[in-house]
Amino acid sequence: MKTVLVTGSAGFIGYFLCTRLLKDGFRVIGLDAMTDYYDVRLKERRQQMLLQHENFQAVNERIEAPDVLMSLFRLETPDFVIHLAAQAGVRYSIEEPRSYLESNLCGTFELLEAARAFPPEHMLLASTSSAYGANTEMPYTETDKADHQMSFYAATKKATESMAHSYAHLFGLPVTMFRFFTVYGPWGRPDMALFKFTKAILEDRPIDVYNYGDMKRDFTYVEDLVEGIRLLMDAVPQRPAEGEGVPEGDSLSPVAPWRVVNIGNSTSVRLTDFIEAIETATGEKAERNLMPIQPGDVPATWANASLLQSLTGYRPKTSVTDGVTRFVEWYREYYGV
Repeated sequence: MKTVLVTGSAGFIGYFLCTRLLKDGFRVIGLDAMTDYYDVRLKERRQQMLLQHENFQAVNERIEAPDVLMSLFRLETPDFVIHLAAQAGVRYSIEEPRSYLESNLCGTFELLEAARAFPPEHMLLASTSSAYGANTEMPYTETDKADHQMSFYAATKKATESMAHSYAHLFGLPVTMFRFFTVYGPWGRPDMALFKFTKAILEDRPIDVYNYGDMKRDFTYVEDLVEGIRLLMDAVPQRPAEGEGVPEGDSLSPVAPWRVVNIGNSTSVRLTDFIEAIETATGEKAERNLMPIQPGDVPATWANASLLQSLTGYRPKTSVTDGVTRFVEWYREYYGV
């Protein structure tokens, strides 16, 4: 039985990923700090459900705390590492940038140092579509330059890509960075639009619609994202042999076993259409409070997922209508509304 270390295991994506890995027969060590960025009760409930499985072990520690990860690697020597733990949220990074520095940069450094000492077969680290920043040519492709991040959150995630590349080059650590696009679904984060909109609509309160509704997002259903991560575990990057070039369309580094892969639905959906899907699922109309775009936000995202498909044969496919309906059904059941 192979062991997978998942950081951020009690988070939204982490919960679904750990559930999938346990189902597939892995032993899973879940590391999570259980921070109060949003309602800790959601994280506690996710973790409680994971602990029902005999092959899941929970470790509640901060990744940036010195020696936490080194000790864990020394004790468990994980075969795979999937690094999801991070301080999330574009707008919050304007208010509390230090938490992003500590969790995203220092935490990733601690992880890379532990992997250097006890190398796993493959490391998969979460980045974000926000790394594309000010890019306007879409759909976003992994080989595009991504030099102009629009928020400190995005800047820290882009920095972790470079940090991981340097360790992959220097120490031969196989690393896949995955950039995910607006992930949503049941058990989602309360600070995300779907959760906030659904809650407000069911409580007969107006919703804040930024950029006056002129926003587009590549909404990706959480189980589609997890399927992509699971399949990428087996697509271990290898440093190109001397004299060999990088295949066309591949983001593989020419000097390291490192690549970055988009995981998105390959569809850019208008925010107004997303809201209409929530209205249909709830059976209620939303009162819309139109507002200007917020600092750090980008007006649109759209993934080219061709590399994911060429590496794994898979492409996300859940429609916004189906995904939103599943979320609203979960929300009503969980909160009894």
